[in-house]
Amino acid sequence: MVKLNRIYTRTGDDGTTGLGDGARRLKTDARVVAMGSVDEANAALGVARLFAEGAVDALLAQVQNDLFDLGADLAVPEDGQPKSWTPLRLDAQRVEALERAIDQYNSEMAPLSSFILPAGSPLSAHLHLARTITRRAERDCVALTQVAGEVVSAPVTTYLNRLSDLLFVLARHANDQGRADVLWVPGKV
Repeated sequence: MVKLNRIYTRTGDDGTTGLGDGARRLKTDARVVAMGSVDEANAALGVARLFAEGAVDALLAQVQNDLFDLGADLAVPEDGQPKSWTPLRLDAQRVEALERAIDQYNSEMAPLSSFILPAGSPLSAHLHLARTITRRAERDCVALTQVAGEVVSAPVTTYLNRLSDLLFVLARHANDQGRADVLWVPGKV
């Protein structure tokens, strides 16, 4: 368990931050950027949860915990070196749980007949914002995989991809199960 007695350490004043394995990286490093985007997505979900209730709120709470696990996975790079502990890795079961939730909530709505705008109820709007931040986190993780020597666990990018899909479906669900979606009208003036 993590125990924080002091919030400020001054160790980041030089523009670096510590990873879970003790390594220091620049705050602009691709891994740190990806971790920051995941953290931002999690914070956006926290705001969305202000408007969520019941099963949706419980699902979002699980997702927030998953995102912390995902961040812990990113914080300890896979480097092939033995460690004195077992790093936390996101597993494929978490991806499967998202897929089940997508299928469940999507089955309750009529198919889309148009693109929709990220609007509607407060919960829907906040879920759409969290979805777009999650998409950025996914792009940042994919960009990290393109950096020589960097490895990202396969479930990480898959999870973020599915999570953005789930947030889209939940945003529609929050708009009276899609009946109150705000439709895009091409060329509307």
